[in-house]
Amino acid sequence: MEKLYPQSALISIRRQAMIYNCACPAQVCETISHLRQLHDYQSACLDESPMDQIVHRRIAQAVEIAHREMETCLDEILRIEGWDPVTFEMPASLQKTRALPLPPPPPA
Repeated sequence: MEKLYPQSALISIRRQAMIYNCACPAQVCETISHLRQLHDYQSACLDESPMDQIVHRRIAQAVEIAHREMETCLDEILRIEGWDPVTFEMPASLQKTRALPLPPPPPA
């Protein structure tokens, strides 16, 4: 499955968006991550019976379409909001009052 955004970018965007009370990009990143997990699961199940293979392949195809659309959506959101396309840093104009300092990023 093609991926426009590495998992590390999704984590970075999600982390910043949640800290700065800007949940929409975080929700899109979370959805993309879940779709990737679902696709991985379906791909791992392809060695079952012929009927199972057909079912899992069909689910994987649908996930690929949804994943592509959600990554396109994320790309548009980041451009509209002015996120840095290389570092995936949120623009200062979107940063609202923080209750807590940014937590360290999770290990990759």
